[in-house]
Amino acid sequence: MGFPEKFLWGTATASYQVEGGFEDGRGYTVWDDFCATPGKVMDGSDGSMACDHYHRYKEDVALMKELGFKAYRFSIAWSRILPEGPGEVNEAGLQFYENLVDELCANDIIPCVTLFHWDLPYALYRRGGWQNPDSPEWFAEYTRVVAERLGKKVPYFITFNEPQCFIGLGHVTGEHAPGNLMSRKSVLEMTHHVLMAHGKAVKVLRDYAPEAKVGIAPTSTVACPATEKPEDVEAARKAYFDVIDQENYMWSVSWWSDPVFFGKYPEEGVKLFAGDMPCIGEQDMELISQPVDFYGQNIYNGYPVASDGKGGYSCLPRKRGASRTACGWPVVPESLYWGPKFLYERYHKPIFITENGISCTDSICLDGKVHDAERIDFLHRYLLALKKCVEEGNEVEAYFVWSLMDNFEWAKGYTERFGLIHVDYETQVRTMKDSAWWFKKMMESNGNDL
Repeated sequence: MGFPEKFLWGTATASYQVEGGFEDGRGYTVWDDFCATPGKVMDGSDGSMACDHYHRYKEDVALMKELGFKAYRFSIAWSRILPEGPGEVNEAGLQFYENLVDELCANDIIPCVTLFHWDLPYALYRRGGWQNPDSPEWFAEYTRVVAERLGKKVPYFITFNEPQCFIGLGHVTGEHAPGNLMSRKSVLEMTHHVLMAHGKAVKVLRDYAPEAKVGIAPTSTVACPATEKPEDVEAARKAYFDVIDQENYMWSVSWWSDPVFFGKYPEEGVKLFAGDMPCIGEQDMELISQPVDFYGQNIYNGYPVASDGKGGYSCLPRKRGASRTACGWPVVPESLYWGPKFLYERYHKPIFITENGISCTDSICLDGKVHDAERIDFLHRYLLALKKCVEEGNEVEAYFVWSLMDNFEWAKGYTERFGLIHVDYETQVRTMKDSAWWFKKMMESNGNDL
């Protein structure tokens, strides 16, 4: 038992968080603009240098090789390929990504491309961004340019990373770029356009990368049963897929995933949002539900749920003094058991854990090393939960630890460290943390030594 023999162990980054390299024709993005707005980023920083991955990608691939990673999930900066959105292609940008893919393949590391990880070209935002009904076509054209160049070299494509975040945090709470607060009607319209863009991208990838496997990578905070009593398990399952209240509606698992896998929005949500539902074209849902090969999911934590004794559920408070990460997120290892289990039961697609990890207060110690025992313990606990999920017959095929290295953590700037590799942002020196060596050993045993 344990993880399958061909289980895909990988690590992940995102373009704006690590690349830097604003030269060579890269276009301005909503995150560039957001970072330039005083008070939006905790430490007043931006991604103009980040980890300088644009210039140091060979060094970073060599580190991945040394650690024994089988796969690297990275995102492509749309604005590096098409600086104005549609229009003239930036050859230098395309060449960078082809060079990166070639370097990965030369080192026996599988490239896994995410097409969109939040950094929308600012030129498209000025034209309405995801609210513009032309946005699905913009994304399809961008996908075509990428797939024509890389489609025969990349075996895995992910269309969108965490749409809940770039729509919800970007337009409902405003804490992420572009920080433009919108009505629920407008946000639901953007959601529909993003899902249509996903469908169009899948169709393009089938044409230009027919051998590649294609998926999408939403995120979720997992509803975990307070006990393993059947009534609590059923309550948690119901809570996890419920279309939640109006204040937090963007975080509904089923609202983002049912259209992709079932070709329809969940009925309770349609009723709840009746006055604000977008106009749905005759062929829209067929487009959105283009068949995919896997279901990515970013899981970091969860919350306890119990049956209310009336066929419903109650979300329980966390235990007083419960463990939290450096950024304040709760530590809930069982979320990596219940999340993939519930998702696989509902959607019947192979599950890829596309992100999981922890922010710690890491520093270089006197001995020149980074002793991050807390991260090792976190990953050990979470992977034990995932292993249990796999051993019970749930089809989980991949796990990508977030992140390869410390990086620009969006609105938190450089104040959080999620990496297995420590980055000195002044010198760009990389230092393997203890967790990196622990993860290497874990992968060598395919998780059997957990």
